[in-house]
Amino acid sequence: MGLTSNNVVMLSVVASVLLFGTTVWLWPRLARRGVAAVFGRIGILLVTQVSLFAALGLFANQSFGFYGSWSDLFGTETTPGVVVNHDAAGNTRVQVTDIRKMNITGNSSPAVAGRIEKVTIKGPQSGLGSQAYVYLPPEYFRPEYSRRDFPATLVLTGYPGTTEALINGLKYPQNAHKLVKDGRMQPMVLVMLRPTVAPPRDTECMDVPGGPQTETFFTQDVPTAVEGHYRVGKRARNWGVIGNSTGGYCALKMAMRHPETFSAAAGLSPSYKSPIDATTGDLFGGSKRLERENDLMWRLDHLPAPPVSLLVSSSEHGEKNYNDTVKFIEKVKEVNGRGEPTRISSIILKSGGHNFNTWKREVPSALEWLGGRLSDR
Repeated sequence: MGLTSNNVVMLSVVASVLLFGTTVWLWPRLARRGVAAVFGRIGILLVTQVSLFAALGLFANQSFGFYGSWSDLFGTETTPGVVVNHDAAGNTRVQVTDIRKMNITGNSSPAVAGRIEKVTIKGPQSGLGSQAYVYLPPEYFRPEYSRRDFPATLVLTGYPGTTEALINGLKYPQNAHKLVKDGRMQPMVLVMLRPTVAPPRDTECMDVPGGPQTETFFTQDVPTAVEGHYRVGKRARNWGVIGNSTGGYCALKMAMRHPETFSAAAGLSPSYKSPIDATTGDLFGGSKRLERENDLMWRLDHLPAPPVSLLVSSSEHGEKNYNDTVKFIEKVKEVNGRGEPTRISSIILKSGGHNFNTWKREVPSALEWLGGRLSDR
């Protein structure tokens, strides 16, 4: 059973409850004096507390997506990425490695429920590769849509994050299916990844001087690979990007820096510039110019505003980015007032922390917003 599966979490909860009951039941027998009784009390308390912490930890991991597998948890996952060979022209850039059926009201037919494909995406421009999940809506499999190219959205986790959390935690495919069924959104393909394509380093979706070319991977390699394998549009107006936390910053930045690739971006609880800490290392190679260019506030003040639509989210109580988000909104409104083409929308909650609970409340509205700004033509 997988680390993030419901069965593992439920089994741990049941085990902790049974051990607690066993402790209560056996305690009178262990209340006697003597070395054996003392060690018995210590042992049963230790086992019960470990089981309780394990249950809480497994539940938290499933909710927040810290680790995606047992090997990830215990540090035995040693593969840093996918090796990309450049010796064959036209080498397949998307390889499907698994198919996950969706079950909607008891029907798992792709034409009714859609389908999720686990894929490996190779990036010849960046030299990077990554596993991803691609959600194909039911319409993708229906004959009347067979000649249609679908809009596509790149969906990113936070750092470190797991791609599975986008499916099991934030439920992007399930939300997309319901929105289309309710007539609130056009069908679109979702390409779900984590921004950590050079683990364990947090590259903040940058082309690091002398390091991983993450920005090139997401803005050139991924769209090109997906366009070559699936029926999706090939223009910026066909592509959007959305993410939470670090993924939210990446989404906004990549749309602002690459309007030729993305026409709309949604940042849920984003930051507005790259941090420098132990997880990132030196992202800029000592270049102040590069550091400024990756500061979204600075870009609005000093560079022409790009023709993109942006959505940002925060909450008045619980989010540290609230003041920066208000400032960012005002800056975009200011440049828009001067006739520049950037557009801004927002989701501001009364309260909500920097967590999955908050993002679950924002994902449906953000997806609906994205769907309204992308074209299938």
